[in-house]
Amino acid sequence: MRNLRRAFLISLLLPALLWLVAEPTVFQSATFFALRGLMVQFTGVLAIAAMSFAMVLALRPRLPEKWFGGLDKMYRLHKWIGITALVTAVIHWLWSQGAKWAVGWGLIARPARGPRIGIENPLEAWVAGLHHSAENLGEWAFYAALVLIVLALITRFPYRWFFKTHRLIAAAYLVLAFHAAVLFEFRNWTQPIGFLMAVLLVAGSFAAVVVLLRRVATSRRVAASITSLNYLPGMRALSLEAEVPAWPGHKAGQFAFVTSDRSEGPHPYTIASSWDAGRRRLRAVIKELGDHTRGLRDRLHVGQNLTIEGPYGCFTFEDDRPRQIWIGGGIGITPFMARLQQLAADKDNAQDQKIDLFHSTAEVDPEALDSLSADAKAAGVDLHLAIDGRHGRLTGERLRNSVPEWREASIWFCGPAGFGEALKSDLAALGFPVAERFHQELFAMRWATWLPALRASSRPTAAVPRGCRLSVSCQRPLKSKPDSEK
Repeated sequence: MRNLRRAFLISLLLPALLWLVAEPTVFQSATFFALRGLMVQFTGVLAIAAMSFAMVLALRPRLPEKWFGGLDKMYRLHKWIGITALVTAVIHWLWSQGAKWAVGWGLIARPARGPRIGIENPLEAWVAGLHHSAENLGEWAFYAALVLIVLALITRFPYRWFFKTHRLIAAAYLVLAFHAAVLFEFRNWTQPIGFLMAVLLVAGSFAAVVVLLRRVATSRRVAASITSLNYLPGMRALSLEAEVPAWPGHKAGQFAFVTSDRSEGPHPYTIASSWDAGRRRLRAVIKELGDHTRGLRDRLHVGQNLTIEGPYGCFTFEDDRPRQIWIGGGIGITPFMARLQQLAADKDNAQDQKIDLFHSTAEVDPEALDSLSADAKAAGVDLHLAIDGRHGRLTGERLRNSVPEWREASIWFCGPAGFGEALKSDLAALGFPVAERFHQELFAMRWATWLPALRASSRPTAAVPRGCRLSVSCQRPLKSKPDSEK
């Protein structure tokens, strides 16, 4: 989170400071209209800088992922930057239009126009000739971007429509980039702010074209083929197994984007087991919770092709602490199941690290609990259960009492955000360095409702953490019924 805040502040402060260097007289404006002209420039620079940064993040760049702490953190930053772009663009629009409204209402008088001064620079004159078109196109692109960004923030807006409409922001961005390039103060192109604007506009425009062509992260996509489907009526879930010959492998705790229908788009899902390079199969148990997942049973068939992109994420349990504490809240147990399998399969290379796994949930299926207990035993991990109604809720006090050496540990949490924040606050109050050693995924993006049913708990849907909604397994597959019984 610390690096997220740094990046967010830099994305705002750097263009603001460079603009002030180029326009140091902004606070000495003699008239309202002089100030208004400068404020239109200032807010316009901030808005297009934020939009450009957000467009680059939309490419899911691999290079800064580790610095940010995972793609989930980058998407959180993408959301913050998008909201910032929205707010600054609205302020920019108000500065531009507000003065016109005030003149029309008779509140202020428009200043008398002086004689026009000829423009000697032919390039500047050509750009000035585009001002009217840039203003009109930019205004309509602003309205379109405003609607599209607001829709993206409404979680009840259907995912399939979000996928189709959100990509249109890239088209609006290209128009707004033209608007910004033409109306940017021409003399400032030779200033540091001009260089920054040029870099941002070029990078943002490139990203927008890639998004519109649906070429984001194509080098990280691999083909998969469904090898078996088995519907589980008692669970209202679909068990799917797919072969992925070219999958590069993944670390326990990572996730991938899965596409079964190009019109529906990719859905990001947590991978819930370690990778078996010999078997090269992925298994998913898909819970029917939304329109998309309810219809998968009718749309999918054996032999159908899928596209899987990834892996992504840094929730990979990698540190040098002598002890780790894992906390899986409800369905948040998913990434820990993957790590348990990985540790059990690679005991020869296991680190001398003491691990305690806490599973906090409202209800537990006995078979799922037995399987989780067996996996923990095989991996040499101490399992602590906090089942509501039996053991009571997991609190910071109970956690500390169960693991006296908690100050020496790193903590890995996946579960409801409120639960995680409560534990983090409790530990922070006692001096635990949560910024360095409390690891928590920050998925707040549009996740499809695919739930892991393999060795998982039955916590109610409302408590399901958004980052852990698919179980992909390549070990201990569910036993499929013979074709005659399906």
